[in-house]
Amino acid sequence: MLFQFCIYSRIYPAELRPVDEGKSFWYLVVASVLIAAAGYIINDYFDLNIDAINKPEKVVVNNIISRRWVIIWHWILSGIGIYLTFHALSFHLFWHLVAANALCVCLLWFYSTTLKKKLLIGNLLISVLTAWVIGIIFLSKFGLNNLHHLEHKELYARLLRLTILYAGFAFIISLIREVIKDMEDINGDRKYGCRTMPIVWGLNASKVFVAVWLIVLMATLIILQIYVIQFEWWWSILYCFVFVVAPLFFVFTKLFKAYSSDDFHQLSNYIKLIMLTGILSMLFFKIYY
Repeated sequence: MLFQFCIYSRIYPAELRPVDEGKSFWYLVVASVLIAAAGYIINDYFDLNIDAINKPEKVVVNNIISRRWVIIWHWILSGIGIYLTFHALSFHLFWHLVAANALCVCLLWFYSTTLKKKLLIGNLLISVLTAWVIGIIFLSKFGLNNLHHLEHKELYARLLRLTILYAGFAFIISLIREVIKDMEDINGDRKYGCRTMPIVWGLNASKVFVAVWLIVLMATLIILQIYVIQFEWWWSILYCFVFVVAPLFFVFTKLFKAYSSDDFHQLSNYIKLIMLTGILSMLFFKIYY
């Protein structure tokens, strides 16, 4: 929603946007929420035994809702999500996005059954799907058949750069959190034969992996803020350093001191807050752009 109203709508004025775009956008928002919710549901279904060890107080399946209804709700929400994607977009121009969201449903199922237990591939998949939330909004603006003869190419290029920026941020921060979560859940995962990074490589190597991505993310953000100086977006620069870069550095300093499940859970919560502050930085495009 922030990407739509703070970035896209600032780059493309109302006269350049389709008349019925608002309805399509909201259909896509609801579709993304429902598909993600269905993914969480099916993950809880297949993780019942592991969650009973890692977080017994948060187990919902069989405590609040039966396993049968969990499966039913998964398919209901997934089906509605795919239907809304189809309903939001012209199938002739956007069949690839309808197919992509249907593929997301399948990938979330295979993630829960198999891929999350594999070394790194499950982490990468969730990170890609997180970035896809922004990617599908961008791609929904331009039909597959229209890319070769776009009008206002300079606006398209500007929007593409910001899409890559925020999708890249979403990918990296999600990858960091996924590996930290694996370190948090190592006991239950090991008991049920998972081959996650902390189990295969060990905690220290996993911490180094996370630390490298933290450094990459911090360095990229610092370079971007130096670039933004020429536009004199001083409040935006201050916000990024105080609420994104500094918390990332804090996580970096705490990472190698973390050893218990509670330590990693705390780091995971910090990363969630950084996700939020990173997303909220889009508001500055509404102010300055």
